[in-house]
Amino acid sequence: MKQASGFEKVAARCWNLLNEGKPFTPIFVTGTLLLFYISEWFSVSFWSGFLFGLGAVLPLLVLYYHYDFPLFLRNYLWLPLIGFLIIFDHFSLTASLFAIALYFFFTVFFWGTLYYHLRIGTSWTNFTRFWKLVLKNSDSTSGNAQEQLPKVLLIIGIWTMVTDSFIGSSLSIEWDKLLMLYGAIFLFSYILHKYLFDWKPTIKPTYTEDVKSSNNKNEKVIMIVIDGMRKERFQEAQTPFLDSLKKSGTEYSQMETVYPARTVVCFSSMMTGTYPFEHGINSNMVWGRGVKVETIYDSLRKVNKSGRLLGIAHLVDAMGDDVDTVTAVMHNDVADSNIMGRAREVMKEKDPDFFTVQLIGTDQTGHSRGVLYDEYIQKIEEADSLVEEYVNWLDENGYMENTTLIICADHGQADGIGGHGHLDEGERFVPFFMNGPSINAGKIVEDKHSLTSVAPTVAHLLGAPIPSHSRGEILTEAFNHRKEEKD
Repeated sequence: MKQASGFEKVAARCWNLLNEGKPFTPIFVTGTLLLFYISEWFSVSFWSGFLFGLGAVLPLLVLYYHYDFPLFLRNYLWLPLIGFLIIFDHFSLTASLFAIALYFFFTVFFWGTLYYHLRIGTSWTNFTRFWKLVLKNSDSTSGNAQEQLPKVLLIIGIWTMVTDSFIGSSLSIEWDKLLMLYGAIFLFSYILHKYLFDWKPTIKPTYTEDVKSSNNKNEKVIMIVIDGMRKERFQEAQTPFLDSLKKSGTEYSQMETVYPARTVVCFSSMMTGTYPFEHGINSNMVWGRGVKVETIYDSLRKVNKSGRLLGIAHLVDAMGDDVDTVTAVMHNDVADSNIMGRAREVMKEKDPDFFTVQLIGTDQTGHSRGVLYDEYIQKIEEADSLVEEYVNWLDENGYMENTTLIICADHGQADGIGGHGHLDEGERFVPFFMNGPSINAGKIVEDKHSLTSVAPTVAHLLGAPIPSHSRGEILTEAFNHRKEEKD
């Protein structure tokens, strides 16, 4: 199993500029207009108009970067475009149709077909399904057509209006009307997000309250994250081994992910115990900044223990040298098997006290083929077999004595391209259960909990201090025969 190369890490960051919805909007609009006006490139007046137009739409680009317009709020994005069409006479239908064609070429053919074929081996005919997934996608990626199209069409409408006024037309810009439109859009966006965006998970306002236990601590905690495993699809799949771990351990039936539910964001919250506003990771696009607070790995080092995270290149930028990377450029049918092979190597070579393994096959199938198809269920069932093989190997090699096993997903997946971010149906609540000699058998905890509980719970089990900014609760309901007393 190859590690992610330096080139792959840079390529992953670059791809996120196009994959994440917020940076995609300005990049796509700029590129589209440069192509649309290609015959004018040698005209000084064009470049004057183009740059002036960029300045004119800059407030919109900032607004669309700041506000999420998640889920049903995306429907309101059409109203500013309608307002523009009513107020102004100029609208370049040709540029708009060109942008729509380029958008679907990028999402359906370049991303959904070429990119996925080269990276994970999907069929050259994947576009026959992917176009439907793009139209249904509700989350914070460039593949969310319902969000991107109204943004793109409004920006292009204003930008072409300004540009055309510089290149020989008699068009005169009514700046007072444009300023009034911008003022209305900013006020409109503020009101929408203040009063209608009310489904974010509740943020725990206080830091984790530690507990002491007279029981012996665990020797190890091993956590397997089946990336993007939607809870009800997991329940539909035939997963005898995972089901047996769940039934003989403690299940948290209302385990909630964080917002935005993007992979690097979720892992950062799990490993720090806090939320994006505090650890600083707000999307998969990190660019080497790293989390701003202590991680569980920092806490373990304080007591001369170690932790490792085996995952794809995206996670390096959040957790740094505590990550062992695996390449994500391989056929999806062998991805998880290869990762489990690498997990054996890491355990033998580094023997971490806390070890997290990220399985990516389920998530990648959801993104490329959709979550409501048989292929997605098949990947969950394959993960079940691979986890069984790995746990048996750990047991045979003496790694499971006094060890707690955590099985979970970092987020679910919505319909469409298996998108995740805005907490659509299928994303918010994730499978989560614990198993081991310190864990209650056959218990189901129905109270709502957050994935921010991972870091403080692991710290408690391994006798390490709680990470400095942890806010998640220690999952004490799972512990058996423990007498807990608060500090």
